[in-house]
Amino acid sequence: MITLDDIEDMTCLTREEIAAVAEHEHLPELDASLMGDYIMRLHKGPQKVQQMICEDIRDALHRDDLRHARELYAVLHHFLETYPEAARGAS
Repeated sequence: MITLDDIEDMTCLTREEIAAVAEHEHLPELDASLMGDYIMRLHKGPQKVQQMICEDIRDALHRDDLRHARELYAVLHHFLETYPEAARGAS
């Protein structure tokens, strides 16, 4: 039987990045794994995922949830190291 871990391991995103997509889209992690992997393969897909993570950070800050905002910032930092083309203004 294929597990959630197996599916997450087959995507190009980390578990933390998948969790950010799940939070942003209000989806279970299984669906977010598939959606995130699909988005990453689209033209300007990495920029879309970066935008999702930034919006999650903004939402956490508006809720005064600094701990979660810091966690998401670490996810964003790692994501941009892995996918520098996702940075705003990148060609």
